[in-house]
Amino acid sequence: MTKPKLPKTAEKKPVASEEPAGQSEPGPNATQGPDPEGSVGDAPPLPSEEPPAQEGATPSPEQAAPPPEGAAPSATEEAPLVAEAAPLPEDAAPTATEAAPPSEDAAPPATEAAPPSEDAAPPSEDAAPPSEDAAPPATEEGVSTTSEEPLAVSGEAPVPAEPGLAPIPEPPPEPEPIGTPTSEPIGLTVDDISDTTISLKWRAPDRMGSVPFDGYGVEYCKEGSDEWIPAFEGLTDRNSVMIRDLPTGEKMQFRVRAYNMAGPSAPATLSQAVTIREIMQRPKIWIPRNLRQTLVKKVGETINIVIPFQGKPRPKVTWTKGGEPLDPKHVSIRNSDTDTILFIRNTDRKDSGMYEVQVQIENVEDKANVNIQIVDLPGPPQNLKITDIWGFNVALEWKPPADNGNCDITGYTIQKADKKTMEWFNVYEHYRRTNCVASDLIMGNEYIFRVYAANMVGLSQDPCLSKDSAYIQKTGIVYKPPVYKEHNFAEAPKFTHPLVSRSVIAGYNATLSCSVRGIPKPKVTWYKNKMDISNEAKYRMFSKQGVLTLEIRKPCPFDGGVYMCKAVNDSGEDTVECKLEVRSPQ
Repeated sequence: MTKPKLPKTAEKKPVASEEPAGQSEPGPNATQGPDPEGSVGDAPPLPSEEPPAQEGATPSPEQAAPPPEGAAPSATEEAPLVAEAAPLPEDAAPTATEAAPPSEDAAPPATEAAPPSEDAAPPSEDAAPPSEDAAPPATEEGVSTTSEEPLAVSGEAPVPAEPGLAPIPEPPPEPEPIGTPTSEPIGLTVDDISDTTISLKWRAPDRMGSVPFDGYGVEYCKEGSDEWIPAFEGLTDRNSVMIRDLPTGEKMQFRVRAYNMAGPSAPATLSQAVTIREIMQRPKIWIPRNLRQTLVKKVGETINIVIPFQGKPRPKVTWTKGGEPLDPKHVSIRNSDTDTILFIRNTDRKDSGMYEVQVQIENVEDKANVNIQIVDLPGPPQNLKITDIWGFNVALEWKPPADNGNCDITGYTIQKADKKTMEWFNVYEHYRRTNCVASDLIMGNEYIFRVYAANMVGLSQDPCLSKDSAYIQKTGIVYKPPVYKEHNFAEAPKFTHPLVSRSVIAGYNATLSCSVRGIPKPKVTWYKNKMDISNEAKYRMFSKQGVLTLEIRKPCPFDGGVYMCKAVNDSGEDTVECKLEVRSPQ
């Protein structure tokens, strides 16, 4: 009878029996006969009431069969058993660390496969590995004591290791990508350059990536070199930077990269190398808009004028006032590379004037002017007097103040006060003229007046008082009407309608008419060929409301000629004439 082959477990050699086949007594876990197919994996189930162990499951202590009495302990050649083993019967011997020769009465230990039958031969080195359905040796904790076999993961079957070899570790999982880097910065340009520094500026990338942005890194290297040197430690979140302590005259290349958690972006590089050398720039002053007109300040205020300019190398700045240098004890001048500041802490009237600033580089210069006006309160008006009193009214008149406070007078404030109470009340405010009439005064009271001058700063500190008082008389006093000069209505004579030349038939009456105006009424005289005809009977003269008429009775050809009318009064005279033709009847 062929003996079945025992399964070969990792790190342990099964204990083989020395008794001849068929004479040993089967143990409690022995099968009734050999595997009909000769395969361990298809061994029949154990004669136990418990179901066989499932694949990947560890049998409990109750399922593991205890060794028989007097059985020799199982031994290992390479690794010791676990510290806490299943309790043995009282008469069982302790497990040895090295394999001991089995006793004659010893039964093979319980393994994952069924123990050999009576005719089973000792296992050889070429024995088949245990099947997946075999359960590992039971321990107190229900876990296999084979140290080299990896523990089963939940949901997975344990992979048996080959005997005598260490378990193969699983490769670590590949890291998942944390995001995408940004695109390269845009528009890297040189903003400024000097002998040892350079200023760069750029714009943010179009695509910022899918992870948070960390900043920008700036690097530089000499032309022809591949060694990029960081311009500063760490990153910056600004879009401009100044790099200092660069070698003068060297050609340098610069680049900027954007960083996030996914790494750096593609670099943004200048199109060509830059020579570290200051470029000559003509001086130019830029006057701010508010300084192109007169700068007006009140006395005691602070003046802080900032005037930017350009020029390289740094220009020389000079301030003057009226062609004279400024007093450094009163005026402070602060200059930088790009602007100049004029500072006066407490202004005075004498600080008014035209200031001139000049920037110069060698023989090239530029100038600009700033006009400053310091204003103060005006002085009081002058010579306030009462010019007339009538009824309830008083006429006042005064002169402008001698000191206008270095600006225009914007108006006057006129006040009145009753001499009994001396309480002042406003009559006019912001009054523009230098004379006024105070009305609605109370009869029987006596009033005095005062006037303040006002400009853009405010009212004058002191008023101008009237020297005299105005007494408003009570009713019942005879009123004297004013005397007016008679108007002179005199006017020199003037003809408003002239004489018209005519041609008449002899034997029929003819008339000549004209109109005249004048004050007083002028004296009218008619002439024929410059001869006065006022007293001749042949002619009749009429005058009605300025219309003058000359009637010629039955004229004959001899009556033809030049007729003239003359008007005279104290203011002057005027004449008008015409021709008269007398035709014979047909």
